[in-house]
Amino acid sequence: MAELSASEVTRLQTTLQRLLGSPKLTVNKPARKGMSVEISVAGEVVGTVHRDEDEGEISYAIHMTLLEEDLPPA
Repeated sequence: MAELSASEVTRLQTTLQRLLGSPKLTVNKPARKGMSVEISVAGEVVGTVHRDEDEGEISYAIHMTLLEEDLPPA
């Protein structure tokens, strides 16, 4: 897994805020090398971002975790 640059973090945050319609969404570079880049909404971590480079093309995969207890009642 490749590390994300500060520019990539900023660009991803801007794009995700626009796509998901949430200015409260932040993309947070890890405090230590080797840790995952996290996505937060209003300070609560909801997922991680992983960068992949294959044959010169770069893509970003987002893994989002939602707890059942956070869902509204059925």
